[in-house]
Amino acid sequence: MKKKVSSLFVFLFFFIIFFAFTSARCSSSNNAITRTAYASTGVASTISPNSVSFLEQLQTANRELAAFVLPSVVTITVVETRTVQTPQFNFPFDLFGFGQNEESNSREYEAEGLGSGFIVRKKGNTYYVLTNQHVIGSATNITIVLNNGEHVSGKLVGTDSRKDIALVSFEYTEMLPLINLGDSDTVRVGDVVFAFGAPMGYEASVTSGIISAVGRSGGPDRQNINDFLQTDTAINQGNSGGPLVNIYGEVIGINNWIASSSGGSMGLGFSIPINNVKKAIDDFIDYGEVKYGWLGVQLQETNNELKDQLGISQKTGALVVQTFIDSPAYKGGLMPGDFIIKLNGKTVDTYNSLTRDVGDLLAGETAHFTIIRNGNEMELPIKINSRDETIVSDSSKLWPGFSAYPLTDSIKKQLKLNTKTTSGVLVTEIQTKTPAVSMGLQNYDIITKINDKPISNLKDFYARLSEAGKEIWFEIERKGETFSTIRYKMK
Repeated sequence: MKKKVSSLFVFLFFFIIFFAFTSARCSSSNNAITRTAYASTGVASTISPNSVSFLEQLQTANRELAAFVLPSVVTITVVETRTVQTPQFNFPFDLFGFGQNEESNSREYEAEGLGSGFIVRKKGNTYYVLTNQHVIGSATNITIVLNNGEHVSGKLVGTDSRKDIALVSFEYTEMLPLINLGDSDTVRVGDVVFAFGAPMGYEASVTSGIISAVGRSGGPDRQNINDFLQTDTAINQGNSGGPLVNIYGEVIGINNWIASSSGGSMGLGFSIPINNVKKAIDDFIDYGEVKYGWLGVQLQETNNELKDQLGISQKTGALVVQTFIDSPAYKGGLMPGDFIIKLNGKTVDTYNSLTRDVGDLLAGETAHFTIIRNGNEMELPIKINSRDETIVSDSSKLWPGFSAYPLTDSIKKQLKLNTKTTSGVLVTEIQTKTPAVSMGLQNYDIITKINDKPISNLKDFYARLSEAGKEIWFEIERKGETFSTIRYKMK
């Protein structure tokens, strides 16, 4: 009996201790919870009147800007008729590789697309909408969705792939507002901007952000001659062709492309500066196409190494590497090796900017080019022609028909040349049917002399080329052998 009582006493003793310990822990835990600070702790019970007033003004401004711009923004839907080739099979023999038929049947199908645009002109009851060329494509059917929800039939006025723009018209009897075009040259990094359009098909959408960079080059199509405004404003598929607007409700850019690994906005959107296309709008209406001025040169960007080779101290400009025979440049005395630093008194920033500025010149206009040649600054007045794609694509008139590249020590090592004794320039990028081909030049030839006068670097090459006269020949090294080209007579 005593043993049972003792056992019960021991059990009750440990039970009381365990309960007391557990209670203490729970009490401690509960106290800790009551001391936890939440996000709301210490926040004022009301927002200050000044803060509310500021936010109200910002909200009101956003509302007013959206209401001001949206009636001029449209959604564009297109239908393209595309053709695919489907192979014909001679059943059952083709299944076993016999009697294969190379003929094919063509099959047409309709592909739909969507983008944005904005109303820029009005003549009578005809309204004109600016958008991207890649939005329109080769559309056989164009529908414009107005901000009020109405669907109207659109008509293509003209497209231009070099600037990736298109103009579409539609007829409408009621009054619609035209959008205001701003000055993209005044845009600076940090400016607040708004993107309008139909991202992912959601019509009349507005996003906001800032300009994160200006003067960007590149893009998905390297043939595009625009520079671009970069923005962190959300731009997605469907925004293409829509306006990028400043705080004054003015268009400063056309939403064009995004840099993304997923196909969606990643904070890098790019817009065509509106100043790049203002002249093109009138060209479309007057001629159905963009009229470009033509100089007749091939230009190249220059880095510091290339400038050192040429003895050029100017920070910006564009190097002429080739000219078209009988072009305005050729007739006006512009030569390969000339470094253009100004056009009509305006500083040339890059070869892309010079290409755009020359393109905006009128045929018959005399433009003044300030150049550096052999270390000397000079000015050349040149009468501009209209760009003709037939002439531009004729490489047989491109002089000299190749690009000269400095023979650096690294290039010499790659070509296994003697770094101390070998001098001259490297022949690269030879184009077909050009004088270079007629003379027998090949890529990676090393030009050591022009008209029997030795050259040691790129500056010598262009100097000898400019003073050679009407008959020119090269001495070259090729695979350790020395050759002399045939003589080429200039017109």
